[in-house]
Amino acid sequence: MKQLLTACLLLVGMATAAAQGPSISLDKDVHDYGTITQGADGGCQFTVTNDGTEPLIISRCKGSCGCTVPKCDKDPIMPGATSVINVRYDTKRIGPINKSVTITSNASNEPTKVIRIKGKVEAADAGSTGGAPVKPASVGAPLNKQ
Repeated sequence: MKQLLTACLLLVGMATAAAQGPSISLDKDVHDYGTITQGADGGCQFTVTNDGTEPLIISRCKGSCGCTVPKCDKDPIMPGATSVINVRYDTKRIGPINKSVTITSNASNEPTKVIRIKGKVEAADAGSTGGAPVKPASVGAPLNKQ
C-alpha cells in the first residue's frame, strides 16, 4: 500500500513539474485557405497562449521558403496572456499551398513548434498561363499573299 501511495505521489509530482515554466499552445496547428484567387490576400493569424507559469519568449519564426513570411512579436508573453503570429503567403504563385512555419521558443512543453498553411491558388482568369507574359498576335501586313 505504501508503494502504491509513493508511486501516485511520484506521478503527481512529475505532472506538476511538467507544468512549470513557460508552455506554448496555439489556437490551431493548420490554417486552410481553401481555394483562393491569384493575387488575393494571403494573410492569416495564429494565436499563441502561454499556459505556463513563467514568461514565454518566442526567439524565432521561420517560414519554409521565401513565399511564406511569418511575423512574431519578440516581447515576452506572460503566463495566461496571448500573442499573435501573422503569416503572409505570396498568392502570385499558382498551385497548391503546403508550407510550414517553425516557431522556436523557451517553452518547456514544445521548444520547437511547427505550424502549417495549406490551400490552393487559382489563376485570376481562366485564360491565364501561370503569370507568364503572352506576346499578342501581330497586326501588321499578312505574310501569305494570294
